[in-house]
Amino acid sequence: MDFEDTPQEAEFRAKVREWLKANAPLKAEDASINALAGPLDEVKALRDAKAWQAKKAAAGYAKITWPRELGGMGGTAIQNVIYAQEEAKCGVPSGFFEIGLGMCIPTVMAHGTPEHMQRYVKKALYGEEIWCQLFSEPAAGSDLAGIRTRAEKDGDDWIVNGQKIWTSGAHYSDFGILVTRTDPTVPKHKGLTFFFLDMKSPGVEIKPIKQISGGANFNEVFFTNVRIPDSQRLGAIGDGWKVSLTTLMNERLAIGGGGGQLGTDELIALARKVTLHDGQPAIKNAAVRERLADWYVQGQGLKYTRFRTLTALSKGQTPGPEASIGKAVSAQRGQEYTAFAMEMMDMGGIIHDADIAPYHSGFQNNWLLAPAMRIAGGTDEILKNIIAERVLCLPGDIRVYKDIPYNQSPGVK
Repeated sequence: MDFEDTPQEAEFRAKVREWLKANAPLKAEDASINALAGPLDEVKALRDAKAWQAKKAAAGYAKITWPRELGGMGGTAIQNVIYAQEEAKCGVPSGFFEIGLGMCIPTVMAHGTPEHMQRYVKKALYGEEIWCQLFSEPAAGSDLAGIRTRAEKDGDDWIVNGQKIWTSGAHYSDFGILVTRTDPTVPKHKGLTFFFLDMKSPGVEIKPIKQISGGANFNEVFFTNVRIPDSQRLGAIGDGWKVSLTTLMNERLAIGGGGGQLGTDELIALARKVTLHDGQPAIKNAAVRERLADWYVQGQGLKYTRFRTLTALSKGQTPGPEASIGKAVSAQRGQEYTAFAMEMMDMGGIIHDADIAPYHSGFQNNWLLAPAMRIAGGTDEILKNIIAERVLCLPGDIRVYKDIPYNQSPGVK
């Protein structure tokens, strides 16, 4: 494991810093980091995000590893990581394109036609079109292969009926990727087919889900006789699980990165500012320092685990399942230390006013969002299974219904 930039990587980092210095403002010390954790002027945020996305795409930084003919730089994975590290220091808008560019478009690039890539990739890269991911259902979250949304062939089209839930950004997305069941007579992993669709298609109904944080970024999406051309199918009929895995691998890596949250540095800074009942700064309290030390050590473990991924990328290798470790630990950690931050604020911890609370109520927002992060991109239980089976090589869970026809599974009508 090598923690230092190579000479070539250091040169690229310096170039990125120079460009960001000229084009992006530094992040304010007291800025709220997670833009979509709580209420915000979404129209303005979206407009600003599109403008920034177009600017960095024009400079080649939006997706460094993508081919030049599709708007990328044709660079390496570690260059992409270096840019992300440097951009994180800037006060630029985020939260609108991560799903589309991190999960949806890579799936289109892996399984679509040259015509698909020519039509959709560059527009998404420049922020002209936004994509969402239509996977989870009320009865199929962690068990994605148990979905019930069905697609039936009708000439050159497919007719889709069903429901998806927890779809981030569906209400402002232009397109979405969609996994459906096309054959219920075969085992559940084999009867799936994958599509993409225009989110403004007739029969698509989007209902935002109001979150406890005050935001409404998640949605229910209903499909009533929605017609999708067969030309918008990704992969072969019945091969939807294989296509879905492409999306899921990108999702776990993206969420496992742990970005977008107030971290240990901000927590320590807060402990220096707030006072306890004895009138002393919280940082002077032994119990507080003990908790801060625990989270700092845990954060270092997460950092060095991510460094293993970065080292593999730097060498041109494919990272292993360590991204699951990152998310399994960081999601629970985020819930714990944001709750502790609010405790340190005493009665002020209940204030959810961005103009009054420290870090513009960033700890409050992230505490309210934290339980969802223990579900999104794989629940704690799913991730622990992945770690147990693929990292520790323990025996797999017994999956008694895996190989029987889906329509014979319990609870399926």
